[in-house]
Amino acid sequence: MNTRTAPGDFHGMLEKTRQCSRYARRVLQADSNLLAWLKHHYATPCDRAEILTSLAHSGMDLSDETQLTRAVRVLRKQVMVKLILRDLNGLADLNEVMQAMTALAEICVQHAQRCLMQTLQTQFGIPVGEHSQTPQQLLVIGMGKLGGGELNVSSDIDLIFIYAEDGETRKAHAHDDIRTLSNYEFFSRLGRRLIGIINEPTADGYVFRVDMRLRPYGDSGPLVMSFAALEEYLISQGREWERYAWIKARVIAPVAAVSEAELIRLTQPFVFRRYLDFGAIDSMRKLHAQIRQEVLRRDRKNNIKLGPGGIREIEFTAQVFQLIRGGRDAGLRVCPTLSVLHQLAQDSHLPEADIAELEKAYVFLRNLEHRLQYLDDQQTQDIPEQADDRALLALGMGYADYEAMLAQLNHHRARVHQQFENIFRAQESQPGDVAIWREGIHAKDLELQLNNLDYQRGNESAELLMQLRNGNRYQQLPELSRQRVDQLIPKFIQHCAQQPDPDTTLSRMLTLLDGIVRRSAYLAFLAEYPVALQRLCKLVSASSWAGQYMTSHPALFDELLDAREIYRTPDWQRIDADTCARLADSKDDVERQMDSLRHIQQEQIFHLLAMDLQDLLPLETLSDHLSDLADLMLHHVLALCWENARKKHREVASFAIIAYGKLGGRELGYESDLDLIFIYDDEHPDAPENYARLAQRINTVLGSYTSAGRLYETDLRLRPDGASGLLVTSVAAFAQYQREQAWVWEHQALTRARFSAGNKAVGSAFETIRKELLCLAREPVTLRDEILTMRAKMRDGHPNPGELFDIKHDPGGMVDIEFIVQYLVLAHAHQYPQLTGNIGNLALLKMAGKLDLIPVELAAQVGDLYRTLRKTQHAMRLNHPPPCRVDPATIDTAACLRLWERVFAKT
Repeated sequence: MNTRTAPGDFHGMLEKTRQCSRYARRVLQADSNLLAWLKHHYATPCDRAEILTSLAHSGMDLSDETQLTRAVRVLRKQVMVKLILRDLNGLADLNEVMQAMTALAEICVQHAQRCLMQTLQTQFGIPVGEHSQTPQQLLVIGMGKLGGGELNVSSDIDLIFIYAEDGETRKAHAHDDIRTLSNYEFFSRLGRRLIGIINEPTADGYVFRVDMRLRPYGDSGPLVMSFAALEEYLISQGREWERYAWIKARVIAPVAAVSEAELIRLTQPFVFRRYLDFGAIDSMRKLHAQIRQEVLRRDRKNNIKLGPGGIREIEFTAQVFQLIRGGRDAGLRVCPTLSVLHQLAQDSHLPEADIAELEKAYVFLRNLEHRLQYLDDQQTQDIPEQADDRALLALGMGYADYEAMLAQLNHHRARVHQQFENIFRAQESQPGDVAIWREGIHAKDLELQLNNLDYQRGNESAELLMQLRNGNRYQQLPELSRQRVDQLIPKFIQHCAQQPDPDTTLSRMLTLLDGIVRRSAYLAFLAEYPVALQRLCKLVSASSWAGQYMTSHPALFDELLDAREIYRTPDWQRIDADTCARLADSKDDVERQMDSLRHIQQEQIFHLLAMDLQDLLPLETLSDHLSDLADLMLHHVLALCWENARKKHREVASFAIIAYGKLGGRELGYESDLDLIFIYDDEHPDAPENYARLAQRINTVLGSYTSAGRLYETDLRLRPDGASGLLVTSVAAFAQYQREQAWVWEHQALTRARFSAGNKAVGSAFETIRKELLCLAREPVTLRDEILTMRAKMRDGHPNPGELFDIKHDPGGMVDIEFIVQYLVLAHAHQYPQLTGNIGNLALLKMAGKLDLIPVELAAQVGDLYRTLRKTQHAMRLNHPPPCRVDPATIDTAACLRLWERVFAKT
């Protein structure tokens, strides 16, 4: 709450300023020129341009250290009194105050750095890198609120001094009579004198107090450090709290430093892990607990920064998400707290209503912080005890009295603290946890407790748990990881007991645990988010394949947090846009881009799997989505491979990926491989070689395993001449081969082929050829005999000596139905070209019935059978490895056998 004063009422505004700020009253009384300047400039926003202009017009020589020291102190007084007047009278918002103070600090440091560089270079020469032989600069890194662009009015500034390379100074001219220094000594001198210009009190006051304690090794460390020394420190000795401190690190001087990108490359892996780092929650919880203890010890509960519900809790809330997710989400690598909160709402990491409350509280608390500091220009966040000062705070905040302001303050602090506790509250053990899983427990005791929880094979489950407790892997875990396992096992047991088959579910969960037990971040996640653990148990209970998939890709645990997102139908346009953004984030790192594609694919498969297990997706819809996902991945893999090709003869490749088989027919399953061929339409002499390299790279990217997993297994044998043929084929050569050399089974494969990714014109050319080939008139008997011969070969390749029915390969199964459809297309498309449509087996059966090629009723029965067979196969693969075989009494294949006899009977 704040009341606005009419911009023209300067005297009224000045009176309120003097009343609410003893500092402003004092400096204005001491300097009549400052009052005149304020009257002339108060109505315009205080920004970087004005600050630069004021310094330039100071009348002092800014290249002289002594005069610059005075100029920046006079400048600070101007900025301070103007901001105080504008803020107290509603002319400036919080953003203007923070941005102006940040600009003031940056401008003063930049001028000091520039002045001192010139002075020291005259004395000692130019610092030059030992290896690069290029001039070196001192990089001044702003940390904390300065780095975040949210400096308060009486804040100190946290700085770190870094330079790129060791080396020594070099004379600018051969005849210069100067003493050279090492780069370390040169920049140490510069750093000490820069601190003096900004920090040392003079008759004109000071600019900012400078705090250098965030540098490596703190007060005991060197004042300046090279990139190499900084990197070694962060890798070998960097502590968890330093990751928190470096989140807001930003080079503030010199302007547009050429080494800034190198510094970001060096520090970013330390701050932002490439994985989702849920261990950050516990680390920041402990750091906050230390702060809380200090607040209590010093009885500072009325401190609006460090006390409960204070500014620090809002900052911690924002920054813990940055530490957890910043390695994967570039949008969270921003510095200002309000920008981070906005991104958290945009990404649905926290509810929008909660974010709105935090933002309101942050603005209120920061405005109150400024009014506390306006009183005497002191760096304080403590509510004063004196009633007069409290009344001045209320007046400055626009409240009728202190009690009204305090009520609003208490409301904000209560809401902030509640949200902070919701995120950081440690999960407490339940009374029964220790009894279920404790040191020295015997298998019989464990079995008894499992039986009491309705486990049906308590002895087997108890044995598995004892094997875990007594195994080397558990015993050799770091202490923190073992504590987390001890915390998780009772939760596993309890959640699994709520599933239809507790013993099987527990076995699968223990297998998953064994796969992640050495990865502390995932143990931390499961310990911090019990709702996610419960959802994981349900998922694993429903499908052994789901358990294996989550074990292989534990980064997907994060997807369990938001039930609304888990079951959201894919929006492929939005997913494509998100994919583009994530790829752009790592545009200079191709391998990381490829891993991003793997992560995106896994995330979408997880969402489809979750919906599938809840019966929210018909199988045909699921296959469509899986096919759309594969098309999207192929599109981006092709684009990245061509963009990063070492040799290419054109900007846009005239190249296409053609899908056959399950992907071509849009019947893709979770583990289906991709049947692909590569074609191009390009007369350039380098085209064959360049596109061959492109195809090889695409195939390698798709099929290679990395720490992020694999995209797809591929099968390229359907290309002309099979495995012995060229990897890529021109459109003309493909057409000639198909017309003159292809076998009938290759034309069968064409019935399910389609353009998947790449150049659409090339894809259209392929589709024209495909339709032309499928519409060729064929001699029916010869066609029938060749298809029957191929079917016999396939049966021979998949013998079934048992009594169970193989739903894919046995007579009356899926392959028989697919062969029937393919025969109908090849035999009749010359008469009915609509049969060439890539519309799927079910739709083609229905169309064949309508065209009187087969009985309508029989077509419907076989279509129902095909749907049943696919559903059965899909359900079995979720819990059993192939082959999929069932009791023949459970599947009625009579319709398929009748249709087979009708279509292929020899007359």
